[in-house]
Amino acid sequence: MAEHDISGKKVAFLLTDGVEQVELTSPWDAVKDAGGEPTLISLSTGTIQGFDGIDKGETFTVDLAVGDANADDYDALVLPGGVVNADFLRVDKAAQDFARSFFAAHKPVASICHGPWLLIEAGVVKGRDMTSYPSLATDLKNAGANWSDEEVVVDQGLVTSRNPGDLPAFNAKLVEEIAEGEHQGQHA
Repeated sequence: MAEHDISGKKVAFLLTDGVEQVELTSPWDAVKDAGGEPTLISLSTGTIQGFDGIDKGETFTVDLAVGDANADDYDALVLPGGVVNADFLRVDKAAQDFARSFFAAHKPVASICHGPWLLIEAGVVKGRDMTSYPSLATDLKNAGANWSDEEVVVDQGLVTSRNPGDLPAFNAKLVEEIAEGEHQGQHA
């Protein structure tokens, strides 16, 4: 049993083809183990292709297209990484709007690896303490974030981590922030 109980909490996972598979499956399992209800949301319905680094992994069935999703229906948002995944998401207006709406509602958001690219495009990183895959450091700094090279950084409901090696810390903080609920310092 997880340290924090998030029974009945609905958690949106936003991703698409090219997702770093373990950055989906590990947090997904952590949410389920803590009693939460994850939903896989993508740019369109059907299936998406996971990757293990540069090698194809499993495919995953999409529950809902982001254009049909409403942040009001969820208690938190998780943005797994993967270069291709993050690059596709960051240029999608519906994905940007969906992510931004969690900040506007003060709801927890967790983003790992390249996932913060979407948050930059959504305009929600200025003044926030964050980490990411090291190649995003300059992008985040240029967007006004306070970037640091740490395993996990938590800032008022925003959880960020660098890579799959950080997943144990990322998952623990993700579940903790969901259990705490809304954070007034979490804003668009």
